[in-house]
Amino acid sequence: MITVTDEAACRVKENIARRGRGLGIKIGVRTTGCSGLAYTLEYVDTDQGREHCVAHYDINGVRIYVDPKHRPYLEGMTMAWVKNGLNEGFDFINPNERDRCGCGESFRV
Repeated sequence: MITVTDEAACRVKENIARRGRGLGIKIGVRTTGCSGLAYTLEYVDTDQGREHCVAHYDINGVRIYVDPKHRPYLEGMTMAWVKNGLNEGFDFINPNERDRCGCGESFRV
């Protein structure tokens, strides 16, 4: 199961409202960086053409889509909204991570 904190869900809803459209977000991974994988986020505007995705969770009014082939990398993960000094953004706390690169952009499971 993926968890989205209340603050992160609020930010997703605000971003979708600002865009003026969207059913939810798709969370995934891609190959990149020093350690191998990086998290991806994209808006989902329509269910058409999303046969490869499943509406995995509906959390605080936010629909989360996950590609089934990415699910093993994301199982048990928490998506949070964090503020660190002048920076703020989504953070992924994933118990499956074995290692992160020094810059924090990629991880390994």
